[in-house]
Amino acid sequence: MKTRNFSRLVDGFRKRRVLVIGDLILDRYIWGKVSRISPEAPVPVVDVINDNFMLGGAANVANNIVSLGGKAVVLGITGRDSAGEVLKKMLAASGSEPVLVEDCRPTSVKTRVIAHSQQVVRFDMENRDHLSGRQLKDMLALLDEQVGRADAVIISDYKKGVVSGELMRHLVKTAKDKFIAVDPKVGHFHLYKGVSLITPNLLEASEGSGSPITDEPSLLKAGRSLLGKLRLSAVLITRGEEGMSLFTRTGIRHIPTAAMKVFDVTGAGDTVIAAFSLAYASGATMEEAAVIANHAAGIVVAQVGTATATAGDLKKSLNDNEILRGIGNKKPGKKVKGQK
Repeated sequence: MKTRNFSRLVDGFRKRRVLVIGDLILDRYIWGKVSRISPEAPVPVVDVINDNFMLGGAANVANNIVSLGGKAVVLGITGRDSAGEVLKKMLAASGSEPVLVEDCRPTSVKTRVIAHSQQVVRFDMENRDHLSGRQLKDMLALLDEQVGRADAVIISDYKKGVVSGELMRHLVKTAKDKFIAVDPKVGHFHLYKGVSLITPNLLEASEGSGSPITDEPSLLKAGRSLLGKLRLSAVLITRGEEGMSLFTRTGIRHIPTAAMKVFDVTGAGDTVIAAFSLAYASGATMEEAAVIANHAAGIVVAQVGTATATAGDLKKSLNDNEILRGIGNKKPGKKVKGQK
């Protein structure tokens, strides 16, 4: 078998259209420095130097897709407020195609205070009520309009009200021939039955499977449990500095981390699911898509704040890494103990 040309796979991203459905979040960053403790309470006083907004949640998934060269249509809900206006403008400026339901609820905003490259505190403004009535009807109608034109569908679930049992059942039925990937949330795993892929981290996989992950055997148990219980094609468990573990119907693979430095893991899960979906839609195998997603994540965790990787960054990382040489006829990582 010939060695796979990863650059060619990444070049194929520009031909792919991904529908992103989920919770839209506006990330606000307040940057400053700390030189004293407040006399009012034992907390640091942050002298603010700058602040800025970034796309978060499903909006960041869409932003990652566009940054990697793909086309993104993002379906979610915003409030009729100033944060919603900022979010809509940023989505349009990013190159995403926003398809939005507007509501009287406030737009979800996460504000992080950063001092000396460290997060000091985060505070959230949001409404987590589920969509109902006209809101849900509008969401499903827009979904029906867009899903047929998509090469893949991503569900970005932050448990802010968009992702529900009714929406997921409708999607799985409507898009039964599409690749559907879910970035899951604890408490919602039962909603994901019948999708193609979920991408939990270790904590999410532990809680979603009901099997605490403490070592290699318990990792295998949790991954296999999720694969069978939810009737999935694959489970990709992200494991921080230890890389990722991919569970499919044909086997299990460990993929070592590609990150050289880790400054901030904010938004890394968004990057993983965006890169995996684009790669798979472009003709990669599940294993190849996982390796590509791993490299994309390695790029963004080396930056502070919600970040994205470009197609050029990704190709360089893939081409520079010796692990990938000959991946077409070699395993992309070691076998997990106990694999058949």
